[in-house]
Amino acid sequence: MYHIKVLKTLSVISLLFVIIAFTTACNAKTQSKNTAVRIGFFPNITHSQALIGKAQDQFQKALGEKNKIEWKQFNAGPAEIEAMLSGQIDIGYIGPGPAINGYARSKGEIQIIAGAADAGAILISRKDLKINSVKELSGKKIAIPQFGNTQDLCLRAILKKNGLKDTTKGGTVEIVQAENPDIEVLLDRGEIDAALVPEPWGSRMIKEVNANVVLDYDRILNSGNYATAVVIARKEFIKEHPDIVEKFLKTHVELTDFINNNKDKAKEIVNNQLNELTKKPLSEDVLTSSFNRLKITYDPERNSVIDFVNISLETGFLKQKPDLKELFNLDILNKILNEEGKQQIK
Repeated sequence: MYHIKVLKTLSVISLLFVIIAFTTACNAKTQSKNTAVRIGFFPNITHSQALIGKAQDQFQKALGEKNKIEWKQFNAGPAEIEAMLSGQIDIGYIGPGPAINGYARSKGEIQIIAGAADAGAILISRKDLKINSVKELSGKKIAIPQFGNTQDLCLRAILKKNGLKDTTKGGTVEIVQAENPDIEVLLDRGEIDAALVPEPWGSRMIKEVNANVVLDYDRILNSGNYATAVVIARKEFIKEHPDIVEKFLKTHVELTDFINNNKDKAKEIVNNQLNELTKKPLSEDVLTSSFNRLKITYDPERNSVIDFVNISLETGFLKQKPDLKELFNLDILNKILNEEGKQQIK
């Protein structure tokens, strides 16, 4: 009888050890430790949360010392998408155009997990050309920073709305791509007629080469409620490290609120980062004008992104329409917003 009691006791103890081991394993899966978190960003005011969070170490503090952040700087969306597709970065700030392309190319392995900025782009014309309506762009040469990027898709939407299309589609508007500094030179020389450019380049060209505003930021699309920058992440990373993604997004939301409630301080930090990263800080008037045309947000403006998908299809940047059901993964963001008593994003 004594032996039976001993055996029962040992069995209970063994079972307890198994439960403890299982619980520990489960906790280990949900609590990431010693994980390198690689974050992509541009030295651009549309990535203000990244610039401020990097400058003041908010993201690193939120993730803890054992999850070291590696910041990866990019100057173009396609390069960042390539890095994410090859597993070189985990989370990234990027324009919706490249984000859509990355989602389509990866068959859903790259997802939008939050918004970052809306609007922040303007349509301008050269100093000696006054354009009073979009229809007057017929027969003109217009520059954008890159084919298939956010400004290009916006321009094509504007043209379509006004019964125009580009020359490659049998229309009368010639669209050319050039880097923003080159667009400024071309505009000044009169080698292009107009350009749709992001801030701060719009404000710079108004100041430096006397460009005229054809359409301001709130007349480009949806009264300015269109995504200019979003946050993306690898689906695999979200699945394996939901705790890291949650801490990252919580900080992203806090930074968004900080920027909107402390604009002067936010502008100062952003400009200091631009100076550190590019050695080209913005003048106070250009910085202020640029921020006035920009909306810092964590809302990815779902409808505008879907509009961009349709424009990409119409213009041939996407060969076929991707299944969009997993383009947005806002579960973690909405969990944070709900806990903070903020309106969730549908």
